[in-house]
Amino acid sequence: MKKKLGFLLGAALVFFLSMLLIFLFNQLYFFASLAGGLHPVAGYAVFGAGAALFLLFLFSIIAVWRSPSGPSLPDNESSPTYDAYIRHLARHQPRHHKHPEPPRKDRDQRWLVANQKLLETDAMNITKEMATKNFFIGAFAQNTSYGTTTSLKNNMKLVWKIYKLHHRRHHGSNLLAQLRFTYESLPLSDFQKDQLPAHIKPIIQSAFSNTLSTLLPGGNLLTPFFMNFFLAGATNTYLTCLAGIITTHYCQALTEDEKAEIVNRSQFEASFMLKEIIKDCNPILSKTISNAVKKAGIESLDSVQTSKSSNSLTQDIVNHLAQSLKNIINENK
Repeated sequence: MKKKLGFLLGAALVFFLSMLLIFLFNQLYFFASLAGGLHPVAGYAVFGAGAALFLLFLFSIIAVWRSPSGPSLPDNESSPTYDAYIRHLARHQPRHHKHPEPPRKDRDQRWLVANQKLLETDAMNITKEMATKNFFIGAFAQNTSYGTTTSLKNNMKLVWKIYKLHHRRHHGSNLLAQLRFTYESLPLSDFQKDQLPAHIKPIIQSAFSNTLSTLLPGGNLLTPFFMNFFLAGATNTYLTCLAGIITTHYCQALTEDEKAEIVNRSQFEASFMLKEIIKDCNPILSKTISNAVKKAGIESLDSVQTSKSSNSLTQDIVNHLAQSLKNIINENK
């Protein structure tokens, strides 16, 4: 199925590019004919200039898409190409502004490791910031097309920021390989039931590590309502943390052995980052929900109409209870 789909997409792309080339050359020939009607040399000049601009545009696209040649990723540190790959990676990796050593052309493995540690810190900060945004998007826009689209856009933006952080020059093929590896490493991209417990565990642990019933006034009455928001936000946050950490380790992998351990290592680190984010976001979420519940309760009590009949004992009791509840809610703000 996957091969057939790839063949169909390739055929569609070839057809689209062929139609585009035919259209462009047809328009170029048309303008060259108009110029040739004024002067024969003008027609050749317009056609030549158009063809040169098209070739320049085509070569620019190829240069942006195609990654520069260099040594392939070695299998392990004992591989013959390991030293050459380290020098190549260090030469093409941006120098962090806090690197203790001055700029130099001869960059060894020690320089590269120190630089990657600093870049990793920046990447983790970017990941945490984006994951915090996705927590509230998941909590308040759960199960909506807006929430899904916004979270996906933020995750793609996160991958791009971390990729840009680790590469001096950006190439489409490398970025596409990065996006593909990150997506395929996330849970449910290729459904495997045996992997679900490893991903669900940190989300459940983050829920039960917080005393949810004590975060909200009303305690156990509001906890189920709060849990729906919390679990949606925590799931969204976990996926964002996982995407950012996987991207970071993929950009910093020095051997194929390290690359093979990226997913397991990222799951472990994502669970710790999730707990840190939940610790900061829980008070905000609980306060927002509790204030909304209080406001809704007061507005509901305000809708209780005052009795027009002075002999209505039942209505007087209802009004008295409504006023008492309003006072209790206001005192607990």
